[in-house]
Amino acid sequence: MGQTETVSGKVPAEHKRILQEHRVNVSRLIQEAVEREVQRIEDEKLKKALAEASRSLQSIPDEHIIESIRRSRDTR
Repeated sequence: MGQTETVSGKVPAEHKRILQEHRVNVSRLIQEAVEREVQRIEDEKLKKALAEASRSLQSIPDEHIIESIRRSRDTR
């Protein structure tokens, strides 16, 4: 995981009490929630990049792609 940073936040007292009663490791809970959110953000960035690449590739005529593949095969 590497270096870590400390974060703090406020939660309703009732939530804190329930978590303590059930011996929930709040630190681990927060770490997991942050990891999920970071993964969601990275997935969204990748999805947008793929959509942009797809739009770019659609502008290339099929014949050009086929010819490029044939030339590549011929040079092997």
